[in-house]
Amino acid sequence: MRHICFLLLFNIFYNITYSQDTVKYTGATLSNVDYHHGQLPLAIGVHNIQTMYANRQDTNNITSWTYNHAPNLAFWNNQFYLNYLSNPIGEHEGAGKTLLQTSTDGYIWNTPIELFPVYKIPDGFVKPGKKDTSKNNFAVMHQRFGFYTSMANQLYALGYYGAVLAPKDDPNDGLGIGRVIRAINKNGSLGPIYFLRINKSFANFKTNFPFYTQATDVALLKACNEILSTPLLMQQMVEEAERGDELIPLKKEFKAFNYYRVKNKVVGLWKYALTSISTDNGKTWKYNPLRAPGFVNANAKIWGQQTNDKKFATVYNPSEFRWPLAVSVSNNGFEYKNLLLINGEISTMRYGGAYKSYGPQYVRGIQEMNGKPKDNNMWVTYSMNKEDMWVSKIPVPIKSEVKNDITDDFQDKSKAVAAFNQWNIFSPLYCNVSLANNGLFLNDEDANDYARAERVFPKAKKIQLQFYLTPTQDDYGNLEIELTDDKGLPAIRIVLDSTGSITTKQGYRMKKIGSYFKNQQLSFLIDADVSTRFYNVTINNQKPSTNLLFAPVAQLQRISFRTGATRRFPNADTPTDQNFDIGTFLLEKKSTYIIHNLKTKTNFKDVK
Repeated sequence: MRHICFLLLFNIFYNITYSQDTVKYTGATLSNVDYHHGQLPLAIGVHNIQTMYANRQDTNNITSWTYNHAPNLAFWNNQFYLNYLSNPIGEHEGAGKTLLQTSTDGYIWNTPIELFPVYKIPDGFVKPGKKDTSKNNFAVMHQRFGFYTSMANQLYALGYYGAVLAPKDDPNDGLGIGRVIRAINKNGSLGPIYFLRINKSFANFKTNFPFYTQATDVALLKACNEILSTPLLMQQMVEEAERGDELIPLKKEFKAFNYYRVKNKVVGLWKYALTSISTDNGKTWKYNPLRAPGFVNANAKIWGQQTNDKKFATVYNPSEFRWPLAVSVSNNGFEYKNLLLINGEISTMRYGGAYKSYGPQYVRGIQEMNGKPKDNNMWVTYSMNKEDMWVSKIPVPIKSEVKNDITDDFQDKSKAVAAFNQWNIFSPLYCNVSLANNGLFLNDEDANDYARAERVFPKAKKIQLQFYLTPTQDDYGNLEIELTDDKGLPAIRIVLDSTGSITTKQGYRMKKIGSYFKNQQLSFLIDADVSTRFYNVTINNQKPSTNLLFAPVAQLQRISFRTGATRRFPNADTPTDQNFDIGTFLLEKKSTYIIHNLKTKTNFKDVK
């Protein structure tokens, strides 16, 4: 009877939930965490770009700190602004600071600078109701809300100083120090730091920075009042703020709030894909946040926004892990029907640390008041492994299929940029993918990572591909060329190895099919038929090599160029916390491969 009652109650809850005015996912696509890419179709043309690389060998206390997380993004003064938290080793371990990066194009980013410095907690500070006393402790920073562009069009950065006085202490218990704000000026200089809110637990201690009401800057005073009088902004502070703060509408500790607008409604999103609706700009909510039906998401952030084609997109990790990073699109802002891959890579975590989760995670885009990039695309930022900073440019409209055959020519300046924007790239700082006058360059000088470029073509059972590429070395480096299905599962792998040999995978063996020489262009012609499972490879117009697909697929849809072997670590059974260091290993020699063009033919008469 208990079981029957439970099922009845669940059914009632399920029906009520689906009848609610709420966000929901009704698509059939789900991710498979046994693969870093989740076996998801690609969102075509996404460029994943690393902005900051943590390296403990540096001595600057900026990039040498190896816990970096929770980035925020803005576009103002014709450039991108990215800020993020940084600790020496692990999460919630002082000292903490907030750093700032800028970029004019989203691809090349400046070296981070200090935005909010280390803050020493006064000796003798005790959180109300607790016993641990501060002695040579430093604050850690935390923020969900990192930028605000005022009505006067001035950009401000915000951060929160929290206190961790003992193991497992929570910096977001409302008993920390307080929230700070400072102006970012158009000339790159930074204004003075002020406290926007000070927690009552810290009321008896002198702060390092003045309260904002003491500022003589009228623009800053107005901006602070704008923030404090905007419920949708104050809601983002609930985790760190003093409990019961009268300016925060929904006082329950739902985490990582963000929102977007659908006509006269506001859609709220929180961690675990919780959602609710407001019709009064966040002053009240129709119901307590509940899990959006159909969405799969754990304790990583979910980001939602309207895109420039008047549709809506949510970006999140669609699993109980923090990989892959995916996007779902909705026509009306409530019903989401597809799930497409943004970033399906997990770079090697080089340094262990407390609560450093694997994967591309904690995604956040550009808030409605914080600008729109000129290219009209969707830009988001996130951390990789809570170690490095990344951004992704997601072309709008967001699509996953190509209808016509490809004729990409990177040597033609008039067509190269348009072609480049149709490729998906994974571009770490030391394994970058870039466009130059005569080709698409894949560079690699990092032993722990690789560059990758992928191109989607029309789904085909039978296909002919032709491309030209030039390796700039023949005695080191590695380039793997794969043809895969729409889920990223490879059926053909051709390798330019470190000995000058060209091989192809035949079952568990590699078969040599040619040789290559540095700075000499190679032409490849591949004819493949998934029905017979045979494919021919012709190199430099020589005699074709006939081979068998090493894995069966129903059709082919992508070609991938990657400067390293497939990664399968971590996986769903990997221990949560990495307690060891691998370290940074930059190679003495940089390998480079230049893709000059790519053509496909899929419209064979005997293939429907």
